[in-house]
Amino acid sequence: MPPLLIVMGGLPATGKTTVAAEAARRTGFSYLRVDTIEQAIVRTTALAQPLGPVGYVVAQEVAADLLRTGTSVIAECVNPLAVTRDAWRDTGLGLGLGAHVLEVEIVCSDPAEHRRRAETRDPGIPGLVPPTWAEITGREYEPWTRDCLVVDSARQSADEAAAVIVAAARLRR
Repeated sequence: MPPLLIVMGGLPATGKTTVAAEAARRTGFSYLRVDTIEQAIVRTTALAQPLGPVGYVVAQEVAADLLRTGTSVIAECVNPLAVTRDAWRDTGLGLGLGAHVLEVEIVCSDPAEHRRRAETRDPGIPGLVPPTWAEITGREYEPWTRDCLVVDSARQSADEAAAVIVAAARLRR
């Protein structure tokens, strides 16, 4: 069976990490979190945030290595621009391995809940300072222009969202 790359994107504090981690537990897929990669780069180099494409490029190369071994991957990141989404898609489809790609956008349709999460969350990565609500709402985030699975974390629990993604992954493979 060919490997599957699930790319989960969405604004910060929508629940991506929680949902991605649960989906990884349920599937046994490898899990790549761009925030973890970027914080490791910041912690061990002279580089500072914003890193630009560095974390994404590292994550995409690691994902490609895993896919080449037949290992399916869940990659979790904001994925705010068409160019970043295209790069992830190319990572999965451009290997000539018959890999499949499932793109997922996690949204939080309740602005009050989204703000509450943004203002109270622990990112779970030592030293990582999460963006403020103003930074989240002011950041560049292009609308998705191709089909993707949209999961609303204001309407579904993380368990429910992970179940929807796992079901879609089974169909994609």
